[in-house]
Amino acid sequence: MTDLHDELSRAARQLIAIEELLGGQYIPARRRPLDVPEFAAPAPAPSAGGGAAQPAAALSRDERVAALTAMNENEVKPCTKCVLCRGRHHTVFGEGDCEARLMFVGEGPGQDEDLSGRPFVGMAGQLLDKMIAAMGLAREQVFIANIVKCRPPNNRAPEPAEVAACWDYLMRQIRIIRPEVIVTLGNPSSHALLKTTTGITRLRGTWQVMPELAEGVAGIAIMPTYHPAYVLRNRTVEIRGQVWSDLQAVMQRLGLELPGGKP
Repeated sequence: MTDLHDELSRAARQLIAIEELLGGQYIPARRRPLDVPEFAAPAPAPSAGGGAAQPAAALSRDERVAALTAMNENEVKPCTKCVLCRGRHHTVFGEGDCEARLMFVGEGPGQDEDLSGRPFVGMAGQLLDKMIAAMGLAREQVFIANIVKCRPPNNRAPEPAEVAACWDYLMRQIRIIRPEVIVTLGNPSSHALLKTTTGITRLRGTWQVMPELAEGVAGIAIMPTYHPAYVLRNRTVEIRGQVWSDLQAVMQRLGLELPGGKP
């Protein structure tokens, strides 16, 4: 009886999150009738000595936690690779499940994130939480990161040199976590992870494949969608419905069910 109660409670929370995301009654959004490209699991990267490194898939959960923690404590927190280090309060490494099947990548920390050291905790983060809950997941079940780990001044988009400085951190996070799907939030993260200049309005809702940006990351499925901050500025039925449509496509790929058991 307890399991049934928990399941009903979870479904109720999911329905509420969907309605909050859409700003009205829950109606399944239409999806783009597009061909889905072929995806492949990321290959293990060779070791620095030229031999085959241990594949991330073979790492235990404790080993993944240790690798991410070491990177954060020993490299990211003391990082001075670019000018963003001069104005930060905290670096924002990212957080979530080290074995997450789903990863969200934004552009960079904002003021709230800089003060707290955690990703997506401001108003945009609250909306991202609703997006995750609408998928029937909890924040702790996914991994959330940004392409840069320090706040750009006035929340501007990261500059190429700043992205380059943080690039290895993000690539290694992806290699360690090995997500099945990455949702890129907005133009900067979509452009960086897809090596494209195509705008998010055209990219969103279309399955993409991560190119070989670094050893061992090529082939991951990517779903670009609008950044939650953009949705907050443009809270139209159309924009919110498009985001929900994109999330439903991710749910389908991951085998997650909509409330009521609808795929």
